[in-house]
Amino acid sequence: MFGKAISDLMIKPGKSPVFETPDKYGLNYEDVTFKANDGVQLSGWLIKGGTDKVIIQSHFGVQCSRCGFTQEGKGMMKNALWTSDIHFLDQAKYLVEAGYSVLMYDMRNHGNSEQNGWVSWGIEERKDILAAVTFIANHADYKDANIGLLSICMGQGASTFAFGMEDEMHQFKNLKTMISIQPLTYDYFVKAMGLPGFLINSGNKYNKEKRNTDLTGDSFLPYVKDISVPTLVIQNQNDPMTNMDMVKQYYDDLTVEKEMIWLDLEKKRGAAYAWLGSNPEPILEWFNRHMN
Repeated sequence: MFGKAISDLMIKPGKSPVFETPDKYGLNYEDVTFKANDGVQLSGWLIKGGTDKVIIQSHFGVQCSRCGFTQEGKGMMKNALWTSDIHFLDQAKYLVEAGYSVLMYDMRNHGNSEQNGWVSWGIEERKDILAAVTFIANHADYKDANIGLLSICMGQGASTFAFGMEDEMHQFKNLKTMISIQPLTYDYFVKAMGLPGFLINSGNKYNKEKRNTDLTGDSFLPYVKDISVPTLVIQNQNDPMTNMDMVKQYYDDLTVEKEMIWLDLEKKRGAAYAWLGSNPEPILEWFNRHMN
């Protein structure tokens, strides 16, 4: 019983509704769908800005969709993550105003995308990163556009797995850069939740035996060295749900041009996600530097 409950909390899909749309923000967009290389159909928005540069935004996991996080229906996670809804369309708006188009999409088992199993904290979702980049690279309006990745939490884990496990990621000459928001591996997250060891072990055992999902180990860390584009890492130093030594290891293992921004925010995981929507300057400075 305990194992299933812990597993449900960490990897069960269906907790991430698409609760608002870009028209609320005055943004011009179209609904799009595209498929990953294993046939999973993904749903998203292509928000129209300039045609020469596109940001692909990939969200965090389980509790999130393309548009962010809503507290409604979140139970014990309602205030653990953040004290209000998180609106990822806030950064879409300032990116569009700066001349970027933005692809926002739901990763598999989130939002309106196809459900085909359990949330895997990036290893399966890597296929969605590749699909999103491929979709833009092959789009008639954006085939010559520079592409940047805005990869948040599980989104950055998925991006890292993609660079390490999908050879095609290194063949996109217009893929120019990535911003990695708050790297987080599964093992540190469950420890940071304050759960006793026997519950963590019970959840991991249930994942392996009943759901054929093993999230223990180094996660994406062995693939950081394979990231091939300049990368900005952003981390709230007061984040209680991760391990700062792991974040430092992620940064140290990058072999590309890199920078680190340490934020001094409230002691909640979601503080940095809320910060992202209201602090355009460092985001635009990095993307402008590498995509113009």
